Amino acid sequence: MTMTGSTDYGAFMEKFILQPVPSSSPAELPLNRLTFAVKDIFDMEGYVSGFGNPDWLRTHSAATSTAPAVLAMLKAGGTCLGRTVMDEMAYSINGENVHYGTPVNPCAPDRVPGGSSSGSAVAVAAELVDFSLGTDTGGSVRVPASYCGIFGFRPSHGIVSTEGVIPMAQSFDTVGWFSRDPVTLNRVGQILLQLPDEKLAQPSQVLIAEDCFKLSSIPSTRVTDIIAASIEKLSGGQILQPFNLGDYVESKVPGLKHFMENDTENEEFSIKSLTALSTAMRLLQRFEFKKNHGEWVKTVKPNLGPGISERVLDALNTSGEHIDACESVKTQLQEALAALLGENGIIVIPTVPGHPPKLQTETTSLETFRARAFSLLSITGVSGFCQVTIPLGKYNGLPVSVSLVANHGSDGFLLNVVETLYPTLKEQVEIAEKLSC
Repeated sequence: MTMTGSTDYGAFMEKFILQPVPSSSPAELPLNRLTFAVKDIFDMEGYVSGFGNPDWLRTHSAATSTAPAVLAMLKAGGTCLGRTVMDEMAYSINGENVHYGTPVNPCAPDRVPGGSSSGSAVAVAAELVDFSLGTDTGGSVRVPASYCGIFGFRPSHGIVSTEGVIPMAQSFDTVGWFSRDPVTLNRVGQILLQLPDEKLAQPSQVLIAEDCFKLSSIPSTRVTDIIAASIEKLSGGQILQPFNLGDYVESKVPGLKHFMENDTENEEFSIKSLTALSTAMRLLQRFEFKKNHGEWVKTVKPNLGPGISERVLDALNTSGEHIDACESVKTQLQEALAALLGENGIIVIPTVPGHPPKLQTETTSLETFRARAFSLLSITGVSGFCQVTIPLGKYNGLPVSVSLVANHGSDGFLLNVVETLYPTLKEQVEIAEKLSC
């Protein structure tokens, strides 16, 4: 059954109702009565995945099977309400699409919704569905979650099946999800991660990456004070520690020297080691994107929107040079952060460097913002660790978020921490908002 309608904030490519897989006791299923939407990158039997571009849609045929991640939601009792708009070829964190229109950010209608899982985030933020599936390669779940004021989870790399998902860059591709509350976030996570019903583990340490908060235009105390007060209330202040993540990464990941620039301009805006990390990540991403889609782009010559066409061209011109150096940076970072965090440590970072940009902002004027964003996003992008984006109300009328990062494979622990911590966080946000009035 397909539906149409103009009240969907432009979130959907196509609306339909896909009922849960029949069960003898539906009431007992974890996602019973919950609705969800799926990014237009997942295979769904009988539907063509459009990958955000009309030429892709035109040159591909309908899927003959459904991606395991989508199937898992249907088997757990979820009802799918359609496929959502995404940035072309998943190659943007903005959320604007020249072909299908830009989904409206319900939190800030004059701002971008964030991408590339734009429609999936908007569908949740606008309360059109209870949760949604997206993908996150360079930030495509974390960014829209932050911009739309909702929860977003990027799991540990390689833990949730990406079978039946159009690849962007396999070294970084993950299946992520959005929700408006931490209980649903955890419930969906338990299914996708195939986790036993774990009890809460207390964090062994909570490291607040103070240098990373200097990248953000939002006063750091607006975020870090809320986190510190909430952790203190729940677990005691002794596990809290200020920390300089950039220095630690620089000392433990020698391979980054290869990607460091001697440019001292705009030094107040950058953390050298994290800028280098994002350079390595984007090089490997371009290389893998070319391997995946270079032939199709050359053959079809698709019509690509501004910003996307330049990025795709850059990818097509990428050589295999320095790819080994990228791989060794990945390994070194994984080892360094695993040693730092252990099983139950957490790093607190800003998700993005500030408020969502205004709609149709010139790409060039976003360069500093994008560079800072990718410095932050590359931490879990390259390490493959799990990261959760948590909404923290509004500052100057626009959504604010924070991210918690945990070790690879500590996804269940991180989801439990968020569910336990959030009621206290919410109280602290309300106090902060009253004080700023």
